[in-house]
This record gives sequence, structure tokens and C-alpha cells, in this order.
Amino acid sequence: MKLIRTLLVISVFCIPFFLLAQDATKIPSGYGGVELGMSVDDVKDALKKNSDFGYLGDRDVSLLPGENRVLIETDTSYNYPNSFLKRCWFQFYEDKLYIMTINLNQERVDHYTIYSNLLKKYGEPSSFSPERAVWKNDKVSMSLERPLTLKYMDLEVFNKLQDEIRVEQSATEQLRDMFLEGL
Repeated sequence: MKLIRTLLVISVFCIPFFLLAQDATKIPSGYGGVELGMSVDDVKDALKKNSDFGYLGDRDVSLLPGENRVLIETDTSYNYPNSFLKRCWFQFYEDKLYIMTINLNQERVDHYTIYSNLLKKYGEPSSFSPERAVWKNDKVSMSLERPLTLKYMDLEVFNKLQDEIRVEQSATEQLRDMFLEGL
């Protein structure tokens, strides 16, 4: 009987922590039908289906400096003023969405409410500071940033791009060192 009581007490205290740890693996890879990894055309289609984003068509699409980079920017302030979203940016690399940034409408929702909801759904953030709270797993990072921005990031693509930048910097540094040696 004592063993059963002990097991019951352990399960009552441990199961909630286990469930919170499990939630971290379920971090979403997007919002409103738009998911990281989607192609530019698939994102455009999803944006057309969800008026909360305020997508008005191809005029919201531009190219970013560098190869294979496209940016879609949406703004709800004129056509959809009652949206919970304000402005959104969708960044692509090699035709795949890898960063989704959503500025939320502070007149309709507040930082504390969003944070509390994310905390309830996904448990404690991986990192926390006055500027941002970050939840992440091996593939996706989701951050709530101040004043009121929600950002989803494909970590594999982001890390690949960071590695490429480091390689370019080290090559530039080597060329600079060679130049300086030749003086």
C-alpha cells in the first residue's frame, strides 16, 4: 500500500513536468496556414486564403540582396484594420520559407496574453530576456519579441546561412592578411 501511495505521489508531481517537456517538441512551424519550408507560390496561395495577413498580391513581393532570396511583406492597416496582425514578413531562401515575422496588432492583443498562451501551450521558453522569449527544438525556433512580434525560423536553413557568412568572412580576412603582409 505504501508503494502504491509513493508511486501515485511521484506520478502526480512528475507527469505535469513530463508533459511540459513534451510540448517543446511540438513548437509550430508557422501560423495561419503558412508553414516554414513552403515554396514562394505555396505561401502566396496560403496568404490569399487567410485575409488576416492582408496580402494584396505580387506587389507585396520583392527580392533581397544576395542570390535566391525573396521577401513577401504584408500590411493589414488599410484593408484589414481589425486583424490581430499588423505587418508580416516572409523570407525565402532557395524558394523555401525560412523566416516568418509577424508584428501583432497591439490595439487588439497584448504581450502578456500572447506570452501566457505560449507558455501554457509549449512550456518554459528555451531562453528568456526582457527583449524576447524563445522556444525551440532541433528544427524550429519560435520567439516572442518586444514590443509585440512573433517570429518563426527554420534553424537548419538559418544555421546554413550563418556558416556561409562565416566562411565568406574568413576568406575576406585571409585576403586582408595577405594584402597586409605584402605591404
